[in-house]
Amino acid sequence: MPARDQSARELLAAIRRELAPRDDGNRLVPLVASGSAPRAVFAAIAAEERWIVRSDWRSFHALAAGADEPRAREFFGGLAPGERLALDKLDALAAAAGDDPGTELPRAGCQAYPAYFAWLALNGEAAEVAVAIFANFAAWGRYYAALAAGMREHYGFDDDACAFFDFFAADVPEIEEQALAAIQAGLDAGRLDAGTARTYARLFQSYELMFWNTLADEFAA
Repeated sequence: MPARDQSARELLAAIRRELAPRDDGNRLVPLVASGSAPRAVFAAIAAEERWIVRSDWRSFHALAAGADEPRAREFFGGLAPGERLALDKLDALAAAAGDDPGTELPRAGCQAYPAYFAWLALNGEAAEVAVAIFANFAAWGRYYAALAAGMREHYGFDDDACAFFDFFAADVPEIEEQALAAIQAGLDAGRLDAGTARTYARLFQSYELMFWNTLADEFAA
């Protein structure tokens, strides 16, 4: 079905179905959920996320500034403050987890994701980037919820230390409404190519999994 003949909901649903078989490819989450990962992995996550959140904050601002469609600006501009809030929550996680034991920091496999996002902020059509981001939101939320649960159950972290993960696990209906409006505007204007949006979404998923699996490989032993 051509993108112009689909609604935003239909397009997102189709892409999510295509991504779903790989959502379970995150090899770190099961380790944390079972208590098998060493505690040091949380120090690594905190250190890597400091780089990522700062970069993503700038990428969201760049996308909002570059979008010439009001609903796209609202979507990206609404996400940017969340990165600032998330950065503040990392302090408690870093304090509870301690120093990152890694020897080559930051890890290239963890930082490929924000590098790709920064590329999209410069090169992507706003509506297509909105599809890519929001198509992966549900999986990201599940990852963070499972990590927070495992941290409390197996590692004794308190609510402050888990706040970063709780923040990204929370369901925010307003974000969905803004994403759908931005995507629908792109469809209505004929500026959203479904194939390109699918490519962006698949790469977002792949780089996200690379982040977690880089850490899984390092800390599984």
